[in-house]
Amino acid sequence: MKAAICYEAGAPLKVEEVTLDEPQVNEVLVKLMASGVCHSDLHFMKGEMFCAMPVVVGHEGAGIVEKVGPGVTTVQPGDHVIMMVSFSCGKCRFCIEGRPTMCVENMAIMAGSVLPISGATRLRKGDQALHHLFGLATFAEYTVVHERSCVKIRDDAPLDKVCLLGCGVATGIGAAINTAGVRPGESIVIWGAGGVGLSAVMGAKLAGAGKIIAVASNDKKLALAKEFGADHMVNYKQDDPVAKVMELTGGGADYAIETAGRAEVIQQAYASIHNGGKCVVAGMAALGTAVSIQSYEFLLGKAITGTVQGDIRAQVDIPRYVDMFMDGKLPFDKMISKTYSLDQANDAFNALEKGEVIRSVVKIQ
Repeated sequence: MKAAICYEAGAPLKVEEVTLDEPQVNEVLVKLMASGVCHSDLHFMKGEMFCAMPVVVGHEGAGIVEKVGPGVTTVQPGDHVIMMVSFSCGKCRFCIEGRPTMCVENMAIMAGSVLPISGATRLRKGDQALHHLFGLATFAEYTVVHERSCVKIRDDAPLDKVCLLGCGVATGIGAAINTAGVRPGESIVIWGAGGVGLSAVMGAKLAGAGKIIAVASNDKKLALAKEFGADHMVNYKQDDPVAKVMELTGGGADYAIETAGRAEVIQQAYASIHNGGKCVVAGMAALGTAVSIQSYEFLLGKAITGTVQGDIRAQVDIPRYVDMFMDGKLPFDKMISKTYSLDQANDAFNALEKGEVIRSVVKIQ
C-alpha cells in the first residue's frame, strides 16, 4: 500500500510503498477513500509544531472499515467512518465531564504521532517504524486507528466530501455553537474565511446570530462567506477591520472567532468585541507564538478562550452534521476548490499554502 511520508521538517513528502500491521486490541483497519488537506498538517511538516518523524501525514480521513481487532464494539466491517483529529478516551476527567476534545491523551498522541492508549505504531517502511500524525495517518490507502478515533456515519454520505468534518469543518461549526455559545440575535465577527472560518459562518447562521461579519482579504472567499450566511464582508486590505466592526456593531461584537492562527489577528479579534464580549481562538499558530493583550481589558469583562475541534461531542455531533449536510443545511462541499490523487500530495499542500484553494481533498481510492 502507498502512503505519504514526511521524513524531516521542511522536506517534501514522499509517496512510497509501506507495510501496515494488523489491528490489535480496540483497533480498526480502515480502507481510506478520501482525506481533506488541512493547514494543521503544514505546521508539522514545516517544523512549526513538533511531532515524531518519519510520519505519515493526514488527519481528515474518511473510509470503510475493513477489519476490526479484539474488543472492538463500536464499528464493524463495512461501516463508513470519519476519522476524528481529537481523541477521546472516555475515562479521563475531561471526558467524564462532557468535554471529550480536552482528553488528556491528545497531547501525547499529537507529539508522539502514535496510536492512542497503546502508544504504538502499525506502519513500517522496511525495518523503519513510521509514525501516525494525530494517531490517524490518513494520507494512505489504508490505516489502523483506535476505534474511538473514528465515528460511524450513514452509508449514503459522499466520503470525499464529509471527510472535512474530521477537523476543519467541525471546528468552525462547533466554535460558533459550542465554544462561543452564540444565541439568537447576537452579533459575531469571524476572522479568516478559510475552511474553519467559513464553517464558523455556517455555525453562527445555524445558531441564529443576528449579525454575522466575515473578515478576510480574498474577495472570492468573502463572497462564499456571504453565500453561507454572512451579513457583512470586510476586506482588511481595504478597511481598518477593527474600526469597521465597531461601526457595524455599534461598539463591538458579542463574539469573535479567530481562525487564521496569527498573533496579530488574535489581537484584532480580541479588540473587535465589546466589554463583556468573548473571543474564541480556533486557529493553530506556530509553537512559541505570543499574543499581547492589555491586562486592564480583563477588568472590562472581556474574555478570550481557545477551542479544540469546536468542543464537539464527536459520536453525537458528527452524524448530525452529516445529516444536515445531506439535507442541504450545511453545504460545506462548496468550499472544495480542487481534488488531488495521493501521488499529488505535495501539490495539494503547495496550493493550500499559496492560498490557491479554500479547501481541497485527496481522493485515495
